[in-house]
This record gives sequence, structure tokens and C-alpha cells, in this order.
Amino acid sequence: MKPDLTSLLRDLEAEHAALDVRVADLGEEQWRTPTPAEGWDVADCISHLHYFDGTAVLALTDQPAFTAHLQLLLGGALPEGADVAFGRNNSGGDLLEDWRRGRTALLSSLEKADPAVRVPWYGPPMSLASFTSARLMETWAHGQDVSDALGLDPVTSDRLRHVCHIGVQARPYAYLVHGVDNPDTPVRVELTGPGAGEWGPEEATDRITGTALDFALLVTQRRHLDDLALQVEGPTAAQWAGIAQAYAGPAGPGRAPLGTS
Repeated sequence: MKPDLTSLLRDLEAEHAALDVRVADLGEEQWRTPTPAEGWDVADCISHLHYFDGTAVLALTDQPAFTAHLQLLLGGALPEGADVAFGRNNSGGDLLEDWRRGRTALLSSLEKADPAVRVPWYGPPMSLASFTSARLMETWAHGQDVSDALGLDPVTSDRLRHVCHIGVQARPYAYLVHGVDNPDTPVRVELTGPGAGEWGPEEATDRITGTALDFALLVTQRRHLDDLALQVEGPTAAQWAGIAQAYAGPAGPGRAPLGTS
């Protein structure tokens, strides 16, 4: 069953809080710890989330203004690195407080939005539920980079199901942005552990099985397939696993296998 919007909002709030705990007591040097995202430190990850939480509020409350912002972005009129500028020009403490205010504004805007609205974004417009799941996915994914930088274990909870669900739903988009023809062959996904779930017809011969954590790491491109314990069966499943992308935007380069970069 699909979660209701109230449940989704509470899960997004909980994902925010889980990441907040990891950065709340960092000293300024720790904010500048490099992450696996090339050229980004911990502050950049939080600044990126803060920036796009702000544009999410714009998309929810003023669609013409968001459309104008998107046109500026696509036209190259926005300064490079706008999403990380706040964190690079302010202390970690100031970034933390501004991010907290932005999260509160986002949750408020989501609560007040019409559940039937289609929300514009950097990829295809989304339902309000999918849009909320996407913000949770982004929070978890960039939070994973923070965790890696700080030497912490991944955040695992039943909320991983939202990350995995949007990864499955984004399969056609992954083909599109990678310039690959969509074979329209069904793939069965069966995941265990926190966030467990099943997607796709049971009779499908192409399959991906493993833990929800590993699948979430794959579709957010936080780990290379070679570093995960996923079982991938069939040529279509293998093709998808090589390009899986849960987030909007151009095709990401992915991560090199651990120990090779």
C-alpha cells in the first residue's frame, strides 16, 4: 500500500532529523571534511540540500517563479555552484541554522499544498507524494556522503523503502537521461531488511534481489554495483543496474568501485 501524505511528511521530517544529529555538533574543520562527491565537503552537501529545499518551496508555492528560475538555470544564467555557495560563504553553524529554517518552511509548504497538484521540478512534474519522497531520497543520499566523510554507518530505517520506491519508479527516466532505449521488459525487485519491499511481476525472469540499503545505495549512485551484495539476474536487470538513477537531472557519473579512486 502507498503511504499517505501525512506519513510521508513525518518520514521526511525524521530523515531530516537523522542527518541533523550527524552534523549538529561538528566543529568548523569537520564541516570542511571532503566527501566521496568529488570537490564537495560536508558543508557543500548540507548547502545543496538547503538550496533545493528552497527551490522546492518555490515550486510548491509559486509555480511561475519556479518556471522562471528553471529557465535561468537551463539558459546558464545562474552562477555556477549556486547550490553550494551559502555553505562556502558562511560558517557551519550559520548553515545549520539556515538549513533548519528551510526544512521547516518546506514541511509547512508540503502540508498546505493541494494533494492533487502536479509539482514542477528539474525532471518531469511529480505528484505531491512523489515530490515528498524525492526530497526524502535527496536528504538520505547526500546524508550518505556526509556519513562516509565522517566515518559513520549508513542511516538505515523503514524510510529506505521510499528511496527504493522512487528508484524503481525512475527506471524509465534513467534510460532517458542516459540515452538508452527503454526495453519495457519487466524487472522484479525483491528487497529485505529495513525498507524491505517488492516491485514488478513475480513471474519476471529479470530480477534484482538483496537488501533495501544496497538497492538504495545503487539507485542514488552512492556505491558501485561491484561493492554491493545485490543479485542481478537477466540482461535487462543488468542494463538497468548499470545506469539506475533515482534523482532528477543529467546522467550522473556514478561512483568508482571502492579502492580504485
